[in-house]
Amino acid sequence: MKLAIFDLDNTLIAGDSDHAWGEFLVGRGLVDKVSYQTTNDQFYADYCAGRLDIIAYSEFVFGFLAQHELNTLKALHHEFMTEVIRPIMLSKAQTLIEQHRRVGDRLLIITATNRFITEPIAQAFGIPELLATDPEYINGKYTGKVLGVPCYKEGKITRFQAWLAQQANQFDDIYFYSDSHNDLPLLKQVNQPIVVNPDAILADYATQAGWPIIDLRD
Repeated sequence: MKLAIFDLDNTLIAGDSDHAWGEFLVGRGLVDKVSYQTTNDQFYADYCAGRLDIIAYSEFVFGFLAQHELNTLKALHHEFMTEVIRPIMLSKAQTLIEQHRRVGDRLLIITATNRFITEPIAQAFGIPELLATDPEYINGKYTGKVLGVPCYKEGKITRFQAWLAQQANQFDDIYFYSDSHNDLPLLKQVNQPIVVNPDAILADYATQAGWPIIDLRD
């Protein structure tokens, strides 16, 4: 059996869903435009530079979730999917997913972006299995805190190894598709690393390592 793992942001979609969610909230006037946008942009710059404090960023994002009822959040996310995410879902990415599906490969998304944002996106791609940074949810409400290990950098390895330990079968080949140098820890762990529209740091590393580099942009 083979396993195909996909990063989400800037891999299967042409953008970053976490940062885009913040921009969506700003555009709707649901958060303070100046302070929220400035902080959101700074966290995204930190991510791109490989120095993101994932706990601080997650709690920044989860603060909004903790202030609203689940039904309200679901309605907002439905609008976010329609207006922001579906237009940037890459058709070539969907084709790649279907190629793996047709030959019977197991499919999994591993993303640093939180589960509230990413689970509906994974479902839209037809991928039922997802590892993401999890927001704590108690008694029908988000608390604003992170649950367990964030799914970022080495945390992706921790989460993936825990997932693997729960599987009945071992995998002969494990593919991992990603665009970001933040995913180098996990890319180095699998036997089929494939780089997708990479950032400059990952592109340089992939070239030196002889890893395949592919383009999924439409």
